Amino acid sequence: MDSIEIEKHLNEKGFVHLQAVLSKEECQMLQGLYTTNSFRSVINMQRYRFGKGEYKYFSYPLPQLLQRMRAEFYKQLAPIANRWMNMLCLGLSYPDNHADFIKQCHDKGQLRPTPLILRYEEGGFNTLHQDLYGEVYFPFQVVFILTEPEVDHRGGELVFVEQLPRAQSKAEVLSPGRGDAVIFTTNFRPVQGARRYYRAKMKHGVSPVRSGVRMALGIIFHDGA
Repeated sequence: MDSIEIEKHLNEKGFVHLQAVLSKEECQMLQGLYTTNSFRSVINMQRYRFGKGEYKYFSYPLPQLLQRMRAEFYKQLAPIANRWMNMLCLGLSYPDNHADFIKQCHDKGQLRPTPLILRYEEGGFNTLHQDLYGEVYFPFQVVFILTEPEVDHRGGELVFVEQLPRAQSKAEVLSPGRGDAVIFTTNFRPVQGARRYYRAKMKHGVSPVRSGVRMALGIIFHDGA
């Protein structure tokens, strides 16, 4: 899918599904990192009522593959992010490269890396939420599925819920395969109104895993406070 199609899907739905971005070997390598000391913190989701499962935030320096993907996806998405900010007249602008954006985060005291690996066993799920970690944030993030649906796990679909002003919420469910990526809005997408664009807020989550183990990699482009 080219950049024009990616932007079209993001504009229309707030997310886009990209197939076979990671190879089977890359997915296995990333899964293997889960038992290493590559992480700065471990979150038990039940403890914080985020759902049921566990996720780990990577520490700096990030693994080479993860660092490269974070920079490359950011470079592709930054022009779209800037067009969204212009549509909504928010007065925000994102630099061309990720290193400059990270400097903006660090200047605001957001120093902690946010890429993470999530692991759900049978019964695991993730409640609807947004990944905003401070004043500075990037309007897109990416999730990669590391395990194979219907082989390694059943259930665990991605769920997106969009809230339009003065309307009922709309939900959409995706079942990406192993190695697939889904780019989606961190907070909202612009929607054309009668006179101007307005913000349609979106949240995301994961439906219950019915059996097996589901693992995913999340790339969040801003660092956290």
